[in-house]
Amino acid sequence: MPANPSVPGGSPDPAGPTLLLTGIGELTTHDPAHGPLPLRDAALLLEDGRVAWTGPARQAPAADTAYDVGGRAVIPGFVDSHSHLVFAGDRAEEFAARMTGTPYSAGGIRTTVAATRAATDEQLAANLARLVGEMRRQGTTTVEVKSGYGLTVRDEARSLALARQVTPETTFLGAHVVPEGSTAEEYVELVTGPMLDACAPHARWIDVFCDRGAFDADQARTVLAAGAARGLRGRLHANQLGPGPGVRLACELGLAAVDHCTYLSAADVDALAGSGTMATLLPGVEFSTRSPYPDARRLLDAGVRVALATDCNPGSCYTSSMPLCIALAVREMRMSPAEALAAATLGGAAALDRDDVGHLRPGARADLAVLEAPSYLHLAYRPGVPLVSETFVRGRPAGAAGS
Repeated sequence: MPANPSVPGGSPDPAGPTLLLTGIGELTTHDPAHGPLPLRDAALLLEDGRVAWTGPARQAPAADTAYDVGGRAVIPGFVDSHSHLVFAGDRAEEFAARMTGTPYSAGGIRTTVAATRAATDEQLAANLARLVGEMRRQGTTTVEVKSGYGLTVRDEARSLALARQVTPETTFLGAHVVPEGSTAEEYVELVTGPMLDACAPHARWIDVFCDRGAFDADQARTVLAAGAARGLRGRLHANQLGPGPGVRLACELGLAAVDHCTYLSAADVDALAGSGTMATLLPGVEFSTRSPYPDARRLLDAGVRVALATDCNPGSCYTSSMPLCIALAVREMRMSPAEALAAATLGGAAALDRDDVGHLRPGARADLAVLEAPSYLHLAYRPGVPLVSETFVRGRPAGAAGS
């Protein structure tokens, strides 16, 4: 039998292949076997970076090391399926202008493009690591990272190469906006030709900003088709700045996710409900731009699958906090706390075509967050408070390394 030494406080350093988290006041697993409610007075057995068992503490198996979390709540690690972390500079002055009445437009992206092109690889990598570290400390264990602030073959490729060092969930977003000095037609030809050739080896996904001031539906279709021919799975920015065809295009093409979904018609909602495409909502954007919030309640009631993500970027939403997005979803988008937590974990995983993260069922990756609170309800109940006391990735206390 294992010696089962106890680690009563601080971060555990597992002495063997199994680690038992005990003293869990409330455990959210998203495991249908346990029903819809969290487990009370629970335990969680981790083995070789995976979840091996969950259940009542009184039934817990022996383990090489036991770690008492002292009545805290444990939840699956957040899955942030939409971020733009490879950039230089910031746009604080643009934010201040919006807060005093200047409306948001996509044009500010070009400011970040200029700063990103001028930055060294070392500067971009350091900023990327800083932001991933912020996310880890706030409970995010899986993060998607897009390019899109280079808009040249060299700068898009190096952005993705850097992103690949911190996560396998990398997205080629060369079609973010049309750079100065080019027409949309010329730029789409570049994106689908030499740029795609240089970027495809570093990317898992391809994305297009299909909206007013960016790319139309035909251009988006062309870019997505070129990416699919290179083995890249598709996703889409759409319906952020106004109504448009992007959401229905995403559903027609069977994309994994369509993100923003701020302005939706009845036909858009029907299309989403009848498709396998996730609707990824980004409430931090609406908070940061004073735009209308998406109607998550309408989507959920129609049977649409919803994810939450940060859209962390220097322009329209410079937050890395999934807990903030949960609080906004509950307060402003009429989601229940349980729905918001599921969207930030299971929903994000579905938006990335992942079934190994976003839950704590046996066999899942042992990615989890320990809350300085008795219940996940405090994520919305105590907005702005740093409630994540520890984050585990693959069963170990997490630093800034990606996943």
